Amino acid sequence: MSPRAVKAPEPPTMPLLLGAAAADVVLILVFAAVGCDAHQRGDILTGVLQTAWPFLAGAALGWLVARAWLDPLSVRRAGLAVWLGSVAGGMTLRAVTGQTVVLPFVIVALLSLGFLLVGYRLLLAGARRRRRA
Repeated sequence: MSPRAVKAPEPPTMPLLLGAAAADVVLILVFAAVGCDAHQRGDILTGVLQTAWPFLAGAALGWLVARAWLDPLSVRRAGLAVWLGSVAGGMTLRAVTGQTVVLPFVIVALLSLGFLLVGYRLLLAGARRRRRA
């Protein structure tokens, strides 16, 4: 194959990039809201934000480390980094700030955020493959 035959991937459009970032934020907020609702803790808005901020910060770190903006819907590059960053960063920040970090919560966060943050990327990847076929 000649060098000309290899086509460089096109950078993502700004709407795609912003949409992926917004989806990550919304899904982490959903995770926090479900948890707050399940445990019925005080003011819902404050509770959701207090629960979500460490995971949002961890997800942002995942975006930075993986340079997820280069392919924000990639399961491998973005999805795994954002998922693991949100859980690892979230739990670390929760521990540092005196919030609860217990094994059952770590497991629930790992599974739930994996399902949400990697899941929508898997669905979109499948839809793109079907469209191309």
